[in-house]
Amino acid sequence: MFLSQQPNPPPMDTPTPEEGFTALTDDAERNRLLAEMAEQSTDMISRHTPGDWRFIYASPAVTHLLGYSVEEIVGVSAYDLYHPDDVENFQRRAPSVRYERGLYTHTYRFRCKDGHYTWLESTSRTLRDPDTGDIREILVVSRDASGRIEAEQTNRRLARVLESTSDLVIFTSLDHRITHLNESARQVLALDSATPSAALSELFTETSYRLLGEAAFPTALRRGNWSGELDMCDRRGQTIPVSLELLAHRSYHGDMEYFSLVARDLSAAKAAEAQLKAYQAEIEHASRLVTMGELASSLAHELNQPLTGIVNYLRGIQRRFGDQAEVRWQDLRVPLEKTVDTALRAGGIIHRMMDFTRKRAPVHEAMDLLPVVDDLLQFCEPNAERHNVVLENRMTLTDARVVADRIQLEQILLNLIVNAIEACQTPAGQPPLKVWLEAERRGKQLEIRVRDQGPGLPPHSSDKLFERFFTTKKNGLGMGLAISRSLVESLGGELWPCAVEEGGMEKGGACFCFTLALADDETPTTTN
Repeated sequence: MFLSQQPNPPPMDTPTPEEGFTALTDDAERNRLLAEMAEQSTDMISRHTPGDWRFIYASPAVTHLLGYSVEEIVGVSAYDLYHPDDVENFQRRAPSVRYERGLYTHTYRFRCKDGHYTWLESTSRTLRDPDTGDIREILVVSRDASGRIEAEQTNRRLARVLESTSDLVIFTSLDHRITHLNESARQVLALDSATPSAALSELFTETSYRLLGEAAFPTALRRGNWSGELDMCDRRGQTIPVSLELLAHRSYHGDMEYFSLVARDLSAAKAAEAQLKAYQAEIEHASRLVTMGELASSLAHELNQPLTGIVNYLRGIQRRFGDQAEVRWQDLRVPLEKTVDTALRAGGIIHRMMDFTRKRAPVHEAMDLLPVVDDLLQFCEPNAERHNVVLENRMTLTDARVVADRIQLEQILLNLIVNAIEACQTPAGQPPLKVWLEAERRGKQLEIRVRDQGPGLPPHSSDKLFERFFTTKKNGLGMGLAISRSLVESLGGELWPCAVEEGGMEKGGACFCFTLALADDETPTTTN
């Protein structure tokens, strides 16, 4: 039987003519696709000669990146377009040039056609002759890195500012763990570089951290930021008052990422403020002593009357009963009661003087204004009589309760009343001039006016009246009005010279007005 012989099957590694044609077609298609991708890519693909790095080819993206046409760039050496500071870095493979698995990645500045420099990031590899190993050309893919480089430079600048600022800057995670501290924070809080990851609660007093948790963080989450004054504490346990701003940082998608705290140390400011308050308290106390000195002759006259009365009562008892062995109480009761009453009146004068000149911290509390005014007018009555002046309380409000410190309020009123008395002084025998007080509600405040019938304020003096050491008196110190305004402002009010109403029987004179807050039911009431 004749058997037809089948041809031997081709070897497995030898393609058939059909397979070979298909492979060539695939290579051509792949090359076409690669060429098309190069032509359409926004990255610049270029080929360069070894040594001088002249452009053999550049994709059309060269026009978008550098402003050159393909024809203009071919034949130009890349070294001619490098920024002078970057050529040496590239040639000696500086740290800015990275090498990984045969690819070099380099970030540098390249000169555009219009002369300005732009940042490029290029990845290159060498193509070698398979027989000799010599470099035939270099293939480079370059992309615009300007945005990234500028962002990195901005971040570095911000980092330098962050580290050099005197403010304390702290970054925390969402669970309030510290992730970064700047140099100022480490120094002021006596912390080291190993502190990050510690709890934020360790850097604040218990009260301040509770406020952070209850108010600051919820507000920052809702509004983006919160600011206020808190107390931090260092590792030594020392309290540090700070002005703090808390910021909540979110991602582009709106998710919370982290918090930052920027704190300014207020220790020096608080110390200066305390020193200023102490200095101002000393000045106010000195002013009260000066005022009391100005009233010394009047007060001595008022004290002389009860003291003389006491002596007269006791001498009368001595003359009447000095030679009697026994004396009935009924005979002594009346003169002794008068002696006691007179001594109490003298003691009251001394008590008011001691209260007024006493040094103590101010206490703001609710008090009835009318009794304070009546007591003060009675206290100033001897001085008014000596200057031939009549004092009147024309306040008609019966429920005028204000928030003030009694000593400060008395000092304000005393300064204004004494000034008014001295402005109205007239020779004995002439009709006396008047000084009076008025009051009127203005919303939640009470406006108090001290008026007189004196010659009025000098022209063009309104701007200087409240300057320290400015005075219109012959022997004045120029401190009374300045201190009075400071005291009124510390009570939340204002003090100013009022316009005097024309007409009526009481013309001319000067008027000073000041406001005090009216007390409400929740204001603590004075126990004096």
